Amino acid sequence: MELAQVRLLVTDFPACYRFYAEVLGLRPQSGSAEGPYEKFSPHSGSAGIALQDRASMAGVLAELGDTATGHRSLVVLRVDDLDAYCAEITGRGAELVHGPAPFTDRMRVAHLQDPEGNLVELQEWLLLPG
Repeated sequence: MELAQVRLLVTDFPACYRFYAEVLGLRPQSGSAEGPYEKFSPHSGSAGIALQDRASMAGVLAELGDTATGHRSLVVLRVDDLDAYCAEITGRGAELVHGPAPFTDRMRVAHLQDPEGNLVELQEWLLLPG
């Protein structure tokens, strides 16, 4: 397992984008200044910080809204076999709140919460047919 990113769930995506890109000087991956998602990388290292529009995450996890209360971040962990890992951790008492399920054509995800209610996303990256 490796840490893929720390993702911040934000309401004012353009303002947060400008802060991380222009103020902190992090490198945006795609230049998607209006959202709903952008990953920023430091000039060295592999993990990064990502922004995601709160309303777009609400479509995945119904308990999220577009106000600045509730969840503000989630830890993202990449795993090789999502189904096997979910079976392993639920066997140890974890309770999934979503998934495993497709997220995009390149990724499957599952979500759970830590004891304080912080969101954790487990990702399995899929190979594109080629």
